[in-house]
Amino acid sequence: MLPGGVPAGSPGPGPDSAGDPPTQVPVLPPATGAWREGDPVGDRRFVTLPDPLPLESGSALPDVTVAYESWGTFDGSNAVLVLHALTGDSHVVGPTGLGHPTPGWWAGIIGPGRAIDTDRWFVVAPNVLGGCQGTTGPASTAPDGRAWGSRFPRTSVRDQVALEVRLADQLGIGAWAAVLGGSMGGMRAVEWAVTHPDRVERLLLLACCAAASADQIAWASPQLAAIREDPNWCGGDYHERERGQGPHLGLGVARRIAHATYRTAEELDTRFGRRPQPGEDPYDAAAPGRFAVESYLDHHAEKLVHRFDAGSYVALTSAMNGHDVSRDRGSLADALGRVTARTVVAGSTSDRLYPLSQQEELAALIPGAGPVERIESPYGHDAFLIETTRLAEILSPLMD
Repeated sequence: MLPGGVPAGSPGPGPDSAGDPPTQVPVLPPATGAWREGDPVGDRRFVTLPDPLPLESGSALPDVTVAYESWGTFDGSNAVLVLHALTGDSHVVGPTGLGHPTPGWWAGIIGPGRAIDTDRWFVVAPNVLGGCQGTTGPASTAPDGRAWGSRFPRTSVRDQVALEVRLADQLGIGAWAAVLGGSMGGMRAVEWAVTHPDRVERLLLLACCAAASADQIAWASPQLAAIREDPNWCGGDYHERERGQGPHLGLGVARRIAHATYRTAEELDTRFGRRPQPGEDPYDAAAPGRFAVESYLDHHAEKLVHRFDAGSYVALTSAMNGHDVSRDRGSLADALGRVTARTVVAGSTSDRLYPLSQQEELAALIPGAGPVERIESPYGHDAFLIETTRLAEILSPLMD
């Protein structure tokens, strides 16, 4: 979703014309929806690096902690790395509960007897560097006891992978049997395979690209502007403010823009058309109501501001804008030619944010990748989260 994130509710019609039931949430959102120390841990585990993490910028980030979840049993050679998208996290499988505001985002893929069979594979899913669900990011506590906030350094996709390398080292994983990622997770997956080809045996790249395009950066730009221009952004230093005093309005606008790019015009027209939200009249001059599709976007904005951090949204979106696997590596063919993993590239035929042509470019330049696996779906970019039956068909030969 913006690229990447959690599934946007049920793909089909719901109990009302907006396609989603009302969500019971506090009237005032928190200043940050980040997980913070003292909150319920849930299924997370944590690794704190013994040394500062060097960054591409030339600085180093001290006291870095990685939150991750795992399933299955490690036998020394069966580890699978699953990399989440923008607003996802390490909770790939499992119900909503204390510490986990959303259910697992890929539950149909991972588990006993599923495409990634946890009776066979040891699955590890970390929260990304700069994220807000337990791994060090803008909402995390810096060494001086205050949130990093505006002081959190600019980080890149390569920095994110560098932290995941350190996590693998701490867990005793010398090589991954497979690295799987979609959207932003796909950016990290391809960086893994190019930077550390000897540590990636299998590779699945979903709905992602070799480099962020001008169009993708253009869609990200108003999202970043919406957050930064929110009066409660406070330059990024809002984390200790009271409920309702964080940049939730800007984050909500960013989510609305992004979510519209995750789905397709055809799906939105079929699902909502020009219907008004029940009980509201968009043509009322005195108190204009909403169309159903506006209510749908409002619903997803409301959900996100209660579980995500605006600073993380800015940090991760900026990292995605900078993604270019060929940077400082010669041509794109030179960079992707480093990949030695058995590779499958897949994409949605209706994805208007990460179009299939970007996956075709990856497949054409990665040695032995073969043709792109097409996911025929009306759900656009979100198909990599929704179309689990087709994804299982794609994964099974790779993991055989």
